[in-house]
Amino acid sequence: MTEKERMLAGKLYRANDPELLAGDRRKWELTRRLDQTTAPEEVRAILRELLGSIGRNFWIQPPFYCDYGSNIHIGDHFFANYGCVILDPGEVTIGDHVFLAPRVSIYTATHPIDAGVRNSELEYAKPVRIGSSVWIGGNSVINPGVTIGDNVVVGSGSVVTKDLPSGVIAAGNPCRVLRKITREDRLYWEAQAAEYWSERDTME
Repeated sequence: MTEKERMLAGKLYRANDPELLAGDRRKWELTRRLDQTTAPEEVRAILRELLGSIGRNFWIQPPFYCDYGSNIHIGDHFFANYGCVILDPGEVTIGDHVFLAPRVSIYTATHPIDAGVRNSELEYAKPVRIGSSVWIGGNSVINPGVTIGDNVVVGSGSVVTKDLPSGVIAAGNPCRVLRKITREDRLYWEAQAAEYWSERDTME
């Protein structure tokens, strides 16, 4: 297996491999262009070139940081605020309607616990999966190997070290489930939205 194949398979690999270094240089060129433009269509074009795949109606607010970009796969209606970090030697898969607040960090990169092996510059990666309709609060960290279900809210400043099921509010360090998202939550927010649209219709 090549170093890249080992990396994507979750096996130990060395990041100084020429193929991986070429991917790193490509990332730097594209993210530098991203930081230098204020044209929305150019931002979207650069992101489409940088990322493995991304759906419709998306925005990532520069600055944006990643390892390669090519191992990030994002669905429709995605928004990431300032300072998003996605370290993607492992695959990062994100569903539809996902919002990331400022300075959210998603890590797939990790290192051996044994110091001797770690000091030999061997590392590995674990994929991260985030479902649809997820909102992650600012300064949160999603650790390697974590899966987050659908319809989840993660409170700001959380450190997510274990999987989160669908339909919950979770927060803390380490992040833990606080409660389920209920029918009452849905009815409350639907009423708030109905009031908003009614007021807008009256103004127009």
